[in-house]
Amino acid sequence: MQARKVAILESRLGRELAELIARRGGIPFHAPALAELPDLDPQAIAALVRSLQAQPAKLAIFQTGVGTRALFAATDSLGLTETFLLLLEATTVAARGPKPTAALRARGLRIDRGAADPYTTKELLHSVEDITLRGERVIVQRHGSANVELDRELEARGASVVEIPVYRWALPADTAPLAGLIEALERGEMHAVVLTNAEQVRNLFVVAERMGRTEVLRAALNRTLVASIGPVASAALSEAGVRVGLESSPPKLGALVTSLDKALS
Repeated sequence: MQARKVAILESRLGRELAELIARRGGIPFHAPALAELPDLDPQAIAALVRSLQAQPAKLAIFQTGVGTRALFAATDSLGLTETFLLLLEATTVAARGPKPTAALRARGLRIDRGAADPYTTKELLHSVEDITLRGERVIVQRHGSANVELDRELEARGASVVEIPVYRWALPADTAPLAGLIEALERGEMHAVVLTNAEQVRNLFVVAERMGRTEVLRAALNRTLVASIGPVASAALSEAGVRVGLESSPPKLGALVTSLDKALS
């Protein structure tokens, strides 16, 4: 991708992704599209722990490392960690991937089920498909937004799903880089745009709407190579009327950059 300009909307791993692109000769343009804001109500966590004592959960699902650590930080502050761990010992515990697995093991917790690589909702659901959930309670550690696919499938199996929000996604405080990206796309200055999260798509269009540039953005993206990390991001792009130029398989940053390099070379 020698001297090709590549827009990156990733926030948390944006620097890492920019470095991967730069190593391959690309010119990264970083416009973070997400902010992670705390969304954890300690009193709600305390109420949840009390409710689990009265009505235990059959299954507990942990989706992210940062969310799992934030949840335990809250139980620490409430003096409820020991109680929570005892409750989880009587529950089937499932982790979506290596990061929540590491966070749970740091607390000495047994992990019963784990999603296989590439750690998507599909693999997570597959890991718990043999568990009878009708009439049972399931707690789900939420990531930035509700995992609708996960919740619907669990509810279809008869479970009562209780989500634990610990952080939420929002627009970054400074949206100037996103506005600059929209203008650069309009001028045809970007060779590719990399999307690693469905919320990035939605936030990009929120900024475009504020600028009165929604249709301009859609047209510009459809003239540009749009690279998606996986099916969830691709679905959000399709909903926005944007053609997906490539979708990474497996849905990982390394594979995404390799596919992008081939497409731009």
